[in-house]
Amino acid sequence: ELVMPFCDGPMNARSPAANTYMTIFANAKDYLYLTTPYLILDTDLTNCILLAARSGVDVRIITPGIPDKKLVYATTRAFYGDLLAEGVRIYEYAPGFIHGKVLVSDDQVAIVGSINMDYRSLIWNYECGTWVSGSPTVLDIKADLLDCIEVSREVCYADWEKTALVKKVGQAVLRIMAPLM
Repeated sequence: ELVMPFCDGPMNARSPAANTYMTIFANAKDYLYLTTPYLILDTDLTNCILLAARSGVDVRIITPGIPDKKLVYATTRAFYGDLLAEGVRIYEYAPGFIHGKVLVSDDQVAIVGSINMDYRSLIWNYECGTWVSGSPTVLDIKADLLDCIEVSREVCYADWEKTALVKKVGQAVLRIMAPLM
């Protein structure tokens, strides 16, 4: 059983938060569930998530059903298409805004902390997380995420494909601007 707090920030060139996430994504065998209020991914994180999904890992991401910031919410949704097309399951938390930053994988490892899945958290902000491995707490975290999924609305690729062209163009522009958010 191991519980290890860690921190990250713009002065740390080793990027422990992003690297820890990517290591967990790369080593997932069965499932990978995460919740984040802001899903604004860089290419490396996107590729790690997609590689896990392509490898048969059950990847599920929970984002807010009700935004706190409409522009950031729209940018989060701009990342859905690529993920959904590769089998990632995305849920929007129906009761409202979900602010948790939680990751759990394979009943073995979890991270809970202040680290959003966005540029700001992973590059610009000072953030903290707690890495938990081999502890019964991991199963508690998994149960909590499964409870969140139960009250969330699943976003389907077929529904995303029906998005109006003008909205998709707007989303493409938001993705270009994403590192500034």
